[in-house]
Amino acid sequence: MSDRLFAVITGGGTGGHVSPALAVSEALVDRGHPQREIEFVAGRRGIEDRLVPEAGYVLHRLPGRGLQRRWTTENVPAVLGLIASVFASIGLALRTRPRVVVTVGGYAGFPYAAAALLLRIPLVVVTHDAIPGAVNRLVGRFAAANAVAYPGTALPRSTVTGPPVRRAVLEVSRDDKTRARVRAALALSPSAQLIVVTSGSLGARSVNSAAIELASIWATRHDIAIYHVAGDRNLETVRAAAGAAGLLALPESGLKYRLVGYDTDLISALAACDIAVSRAGASTIAELTAIGVPSILIPLPGAPSDHQTRNAATLEKAGAARMIADSDCTGEALAAAIASYLEDGARLSAMSVAARSLGHPDAADRVAGLAEEFASRRPSRRSP
Repeated sequence: MSDRLFAVITGGGTGGHVSPALAVSEALVDRGHPQREIEFVAGRRGIEDRLVPEAGYVLHRLPGRGLQRRWTTENVPAVLGLIASVFASIGLALRTRPRVVVTVGGYAGFPYAAAALLLRIPLVVVTHDAIPGAVNRLVGRFAAANAVAYPGTALPRSTVTGPPVRRAVLEVSRDDKTRARVRAALALSPSAQLIVVTSGSLGARSVNSAAIELASIWATRHDIAIYHVAGDRNLETVRAAAGAAGLLALPESGLKYRLVGYDTDLISALAACDIAVSRAGASTIAELTAIGVPSILIPLPGAPSDHQTRNAATLEKAGAARMIADSDCTGEALAAAIASYLEDGARLSAMSVAARSLGHPDAADRVAGLAEEFASRRPSRRSP
């Protein structure tokens, strides 16, 4: 363990939290901070348990689980676990003495962010959704700085940085060479139009069901390929449904259908696709706009403050995407919407340009700059 850390990055639970966290860590390393002086703190159940160590960083895991958004006796052990995590975070922070803490939000980010505030360690809060989540709204009131993705985000001491994306995303190009390379790796025809359907690192039942229906509708089409990222949690269920629909044994003359769980190389598939179908989480939006991918977005119903609808509406208004309500997300609806775009190459090109215009390639570097700025200052008490 480092004698003195430069930064601790906390938060997680889903790929939507872990990706911006890793993007910020990469930017800090690029700015000259040794990787050994950057560590992560998160819960025990999130996807960061695999992705952070794979990236070469130390990950400290905290006990506890998320709270239900309604009164239930299940919240009693959750609250006790949360308190235990805060005390564990205080002890960890006293041992490692980071100069700055960066939180990307989520339940897993609260204990260490709270410890930073209690110990007067400068805290930078990264909010990548159009509407801040509950944890970021709470700790953001007392943070040294709030790095937000969109203007008008209701947090004090805000700087609009855009949503951080990883270096691998920024290095992707949607050129013919990338398209040919990815399609060859996926054993796809160079001339087939590629549709990527992704429902996030955990998966989304309605999106996965619609993808199965879509593939069934187009089972005989030889000019279409569907790359279906079902999410690790739902992969076996989706595989069984795809098998029952005959999609796992399609003839060579028909649709090219590929089913995977959580794909760490999804970025390459997005770079090579003609159009993507996905949820409208902040990290997904950030990646689509950084690469310039035309998309059909299905916001998660019941998301806190309906932030995914706000995210999707931003892209739709700019002409970069089309939004379909989750309740309307069927295979037939997707087939009709996608077909209208695939038949109009000029429209797809315009959507790609519009998407890229919304990207923030320097976002992670700007967040890293904020972390450096406040790490060099003496902390001061903040009031709400």
